[in-house]
Amino acid sequence: MFGFLPQGNAIKTCKYNPITFLPLNLFEQFKRAANFYFLVLLILQSIPQISTLSWFTTLVPLLLVLGVTAVKDLVDDIVRTLSVSKKSQSHPVWLICPLCHRAGSTFFALADILLLSSSEPNSLCYVETAELDGETNLKFKMALEVTHRYLQEESALADFDGLVECEEPNNRLDKFTGTLSWRNSKYPLDADKILLRGCKMRNTDFCHGMVIFAGADTKIMKNSGRTRFKRTKIDSLMNYMVYTIIVVLILLSAGLAIGHTYWEQQLGNSSWYLYDAEDSSPAYRGFLNFWGYIIVLNTMVPISLYVSVEMIRFGQSYFINWDLQMYYAEKDTAAKARTTTLNEQLGQIQYIFSDKTGTLTQNIMTFKKCCINGQRYGKLCKACLQSHPEQVDFSWNMYADGKFLFYDHYLIEQIKSGKEPEIHKFFFLLAICHTVMADTSDGECQLHYQAASPDEGALVTAARNFGYVFLSRTQNTITISEMGIERTYDVLAILDFNSDRKRMSVIVRESSGSIKLYCKGADTVIYQRLHPRSLKREATEEVFANETLRTLCLCYRDISQDEFEVWNKKFMEASLATSHREEALDKVYEEIEKNLILLGATAIEDKLQDGVPETISKLSKADIKIWVLTGDKKETAENIGFSCELLTQDTTICYGEDIRQNEILLEKKKKKKKLKLKFPRTAEEKKKQTEKRRRAEAYKEQQQQNFVDLASECRAVICCRVTPKQKAMVVEMVKKYKKAITLAIGDGANDVNMIKTAHIGVGISGQEGMQAVMSSDYSFGQFRYLQRLLLVHGRWSYIRMCKFLRYFFYKNFAFTLAHIWYSFFNGFSAQTAYEDWFITVYNVLYSSLPVLLVGLFDQDVSDKLSLRFPRLYVLGQRDLLFNYKKFFISLLHGTVTSLIIFFIPYGAYLQSMGQDGEAPADYQSFAVTTASSLIFVVNFQIGLDTSYWTFINAFSVFGSIAIYFGITFDFHSAGIHVLFPALFHFTGTAPNALRQPYHWLTIILSTAICLLPVVAQRFLFLTIWPSECDKRRQSAFRRGVSARRSAYAFSHQRGYADLISSGRGIRKRRAPLDAVLAAGDTGPGHTGHTGHTGDTGDTS
Repeated sequence: MFGFLPQGNAIKTCKYNPITFLPLNLFEQFKRAANFYFLVLLILQSIPQISTLSWFTTLVPLLLVLGVTAVKDLVDDIVRTLSVSKKSQSHPVWLICPLCHRAGSTFFALADILLLSSSEPNSLCYVETAELDGETNLKFKMALEVTHRYLQEESALADFDGLVECEEPNNRLDKFTGTLSWRNSKYPLDADKILLRGCKMRNTDFCHGMVIFAGADTKIMKNSGRTRFKRTKIDSLMNYMVYTIIVVLILLSAGLAIGHTYWEQQLGNSSWYLYDAEDSSPAYRGFLNFWGYIIVLNTMVPISLYVSVEMIRFGQSYFINWDLQMYYAEKDTAAKARTTTLNEQLGQIQYIFSDKTGTLTQNIMTFKKCCINGQRYGKLCKACLQSHPEQVDFSWNMYADGKFLFYDHYLIEQIKSGKEPEIHKFFFLLAICHTVMADTSDGECQLHYQAASPDEGALVTAARNFGYVFLSRTQNTITISEMGIERTYDVLAILDFNSDRKRMSVIVRESSGSIKLYCKGADTVIYQRLHPRSLKREATEEVFANETLRTLCLCYRDISQDEFEVWNKKFMEASLATSHREEALDKVYEEIEKNLILLGATAIEDKLQDGVPETISKLSKADIKIWVLTGDKKETAENIGFSCELLTQDTTICYGEDIRQNEILLEKKKKKKKLKLKFPRTAEEKKKQTEKRRRAEAYKEQQQQNFVDLASECRAVICCRVTPKQKAMVVEMVKKYKKAITLAIGDGANDVNMIKTAHIGVGISGQEGMQAVMSSDYSFGQFRYLQRLLLVHGRWSYIRMCKFLRYFFYKNFAFTLAHIWYSFFNGFSAQTAYEDWFITVYNVLYSSLPVLLVGLFDQDVSDKLSLRFPRLYVLGQRDLLFNYKKFFISLLHGTVTSLIIFFIPYGAYLQSMGQDGEAPADYQSFAVTTASSLIFVVNFQIGLDTSYWTFINAFSVFGSIAIYFGITFDFHSAGIHVLFPALFHFTGTAPNALRQPYHWLTIILSTAICLLPVVAQRFLFLTIWPSECDKRRQSAFRRGVSARRSAYAFSHQRGYADLISSGRGIRKRRAPLDAVLAAGDTGPGHTGHTGHTGDTGDTS
């Protein structure tokens, strides 16, 4: 028994309150290195001996960044708190007491509660767990029989004195291990008897329960911790580049400080007019100037970079959410970006790992065929295939499901004749060996089944139509209608299914008193447990091998009373175990599930989703390698590969058993053996053991790497017979040995490990619940939407982010490095080349909006062209748009720009005279001219970098320039100087300088020299070395004209004869992109499907 202090039921979902918000939020923000760096700079700026820059130049941008982040955090906290508060207050009828809860017909559970009894028969309780796992289908919970029998009345509850021993509070929503001690007996407790906090009870008048966990100890609160944080490749690269900039900043500051020391030694001491009444040594002055330059050049480290990146990602996530072309109307499911940090990584995917069932297929199961006693049923004759086959008439069965279709009349004849006892046992097994619940609320004949999986529901529905109808169940009985005769059987034990066992069994006592075990499961695990005299294996083993059908083997065995009593004792002991209960139960199950007699096999069809072959084809053309990881057998997996065109007739297939690599995926299952303690006695033995372990580990790693290297050479890989853990292992190996960006996509709980392991996890809202969606980074309704997510949104997000980062670094280098050139003319004294207020708002107002809009809206090609030419996707896979080479090109470009905007005005003003007879070369006029040149250059540069022009982009570019001049004239006005004389020193500078044509000619010359080489370079590359994107765009427009003319030839509308005969002309217009794309995929530049031989890996 685990002991722990009881918790109150109060929980705290809000992170802040009015008192703690400011200090706690600031503390969290200053834990980030960039924010802390600028806080240190702000402190340094308050030291007069160091700083030559006003304190507000750092404070204003820092406050803006902190403020934006704080508002975002506050809004998130308020939304989360209101959401939880709404759920908690939606049903205020709960009466909370230490042991029991009474409620209305619909309510939320506010604690983890052991269900003792309810108003429903057998103390059933139907629950909806949407708040826990996102699933909206009803599940059932059932109380223990003993508490159902004795605790229906509140007076009995008052005398209840049971003791629950259970596990410690944890976050496993699907597991619970405990024992109830009451009336000198012990009863096992599992998750089926627990109502978790957050679940909603329906169709129940009342229920009584006992609080197990409350408040912060509840399982839903234990799941509210931090999830695994995923970071993009660009994030890591961006951080390294920021570190590089910091190193460059330190080196430049050190070099300039040394220059100041030298200047002080050579000139400073001999210049009487520079004496500042401080007799400091040149070395000390150089030391102070080092810190001064750290402050002056701090804009090389972009303070607004991270918050700008987050804003762009946030907007891109909403574009995914709003995309109507990824909306699945059948289930009213829209695409959802569940994270805002991974968008650009969608444009760099190299490997896709996909589940099969429910991901490539619909996961809507249909019973198609079966094999009973070696005889196959459900196969259509050739004549039936050529015409419309006649459906089997089930009107004789009052319980038949009208949606069920079957075409083999011979099976019905055999069932009605009753001559084949194996057929009776076959369908009887389907009707009794399951965990389905029946709902007859709409009438006795209107049965509705609640199944844990689509497979199980399809099998029970098939048995129902063939006359073996599951009607109802209690804790210990199950009622079945067998060809119209109702019988009730005692259920002695249910040996439930899990992913390791791959089978389930029930043990029932028949009316004659005999005990039988009925089992269904995967062929591999069933064949291992067959009796030697079971001769039907050969007839069943390959019966559906060449068809894409899901098969299950059915078998049974007789159990003697003595054998059952011995086994049941072990079963009860394992059921009451407080630790390692699952392992103990699995071991007990193994003892009884042996010497089975094979009855036959079922075949269920699971059709492909719409658009799967086309999606796989396009993703393959984008040089994305697709691996399918499935638990199906090799033949089924291979046939699915052909169906979805992952494999073709020209594909050379190599099987895993032929290459002897599949052993690396085998899970080492822990088997309890006799304990042998053997300790090394000498140092030499210890050394040998260590060396042996090291060699074994090295061999294992080499085998893994060989497998990944071989599989990566193939166009496609299919791993079959894999468990959920093995799926995650495969993904982890590719990440480890190929250093590739991976994406995993699935729809069920068995895909959660794989989804969490991959760089990006995608969940499909399918038939198996919402566990995959809840664990994913992105979700949508159908597999076919994956092509749009990657080829359109992923590619656009990558291109936009790369363009944003390159330009962001460029504009900051161009801005900051002018201070360095100015240092050569001021004795390296850490003076600034610009006005302080210009430095303050440059990154905030003058140059931020155009690049943000490019990061949000830019498109190099349209979405239709992105889908039409998947090869355009390879830019991101090869990191062509943002890497260290591009970073240093931006650094060089910024350096050249800073040189031009500094030395062109310097040369122009060196020996010149203004119109008013005064020299225009004073420092303040020079600073305004340099700053104006910079604003024109950087804003026109982003205009050149923009591929998709809209009114908003044009307004942002010219609006930023207008804002610069408006604010500059205000800051240089006499009025603001009168109000704040200590803060505004450039009084009248801008009006005086910018009224002279000489200044404007200088600005125009500087801008032209900066931009004309860029324009020439772009023209030459577009003409001589066009990129793949340029080629596609040009060829699309060329085809557009001919495509439009072809469209007229086949038009069904009235022609232009009247117009021609009238003598009036028709003005020609260029065909829009929509017309281009409608013309078909022909002409130059068409990308065909090419690929080398494929591979199928069979993993067992």
